[in-house]
Amino acid sequence: MQSGSHGRDRKRPGPRRGGTSDGVDVTVKLLLSAVVPAATARSVPMSSAPHTHSGSRFAGPLALPLTLSVIMPVYNESATVTPAIERVLALQIPDVTIELVVVESNSSDGSREIVRSYANTPGVKVVLQRDPRGKGNAVREGFAHATGSVILIQDADLEYTVDDYPALLAPIIDSSTDFTLGCRHVRGRPMRIMADARTRATIVNAAHWVFTGMFDLIYGTRLRDPFTMYKVFRSECIEGVEFVSDRFDFDWELVAKLVRLGYRPLEVPITYNARAFEEGKKVRFFRDPPTWVWACIRFRFSPLHRAAPPRSSPPAPGESAGDAGPEVPGTPPL
Repeated sequence: MQSGSHGRDRKRPGPRRGGTSDGVDVTVKLLLSAVVPAATARSVPMSSAPHTHSGSRFAGPLALPLTLSVIMPVYNESATVTPAIERVLALQIPDVTIELVVVESNSSDGSREIVRSYANTPGVKVVLQRDPRGKGNAVREGFAHATGSVILIQDADLEYTVDDYPALLAPIIDSSTDFTLGCRHVRGRPMRIMADARTRATIVNAAHWVFTGMFDLIYGTRLRDPFTMYKVFRSECIEGVEFVSDRFDFDWELVAKLVRLGYRPLEVPITYNARAFEEGKKVRFFRDPPTWVWACIRFRFSPLHRAAPPRSSPPAPGESAGDAGPEVPGTPPL
């Protein structure tokens, strides 16, 4: 199967732990007075204290065979969505069944019609959104339709290759971790190489380290690529967790909340073939970065779990529970 990416034969370093440090709250308070300046330095002193737990937080390895739910958000990707879907469907991993959840956000370039054509394909769930609400919103809706014991997020733009699925899954299956990140950064090689936009690529690569330094400092991690698209985790990790982001700040929210819940991410080197902005890259230079700074701070302190629904008052003496009125068919409980 063709991967559509380059550099598959280069030697990759091994997986890298993204451990957390102690005293994070103290660091955060010091940082908040000058977030951006402090975050520009990658060599921020970090505690080397080990985690209080190691490997999986769940008892025993995952039972095999298992189902892997692949969440694929699609918006204006008519040129790449067909090969992206076909590559996922063609992939075979021993003891792993792939459930592909495609969430289409009412594209204007014909992507919706392409996605509709897979509605009756075995192993594919097609979710059609009424309006485009952002990648984060589409992924969140995909979570609601996923039934697998492991979840993986996959874009439809061919920047990543499905050939990396086994390496991303293996540490979760053997309970070395519950949460892996596909790390695009390889030492000695720029993460984004855009031959026709070298200046822009240099700026984006530099900005990556600024934002990564800020995230590591605030959350006490040692990650190289927390904002990668490839995020893979056991589905139990997000049970009851509240997600609210709609755009690319969802990348920050997901990793931030899993780290706060105590899940230790393992970074696995992957192949990455960056596309240019002219080819459809949707991150906006001036619109998105401010939302990332806010997300980094906001999700350090925001609630992790959904608020419990309010308990209904007990019926008054002499009043039956049914006196409140008829239940409207199809109305979900509050």
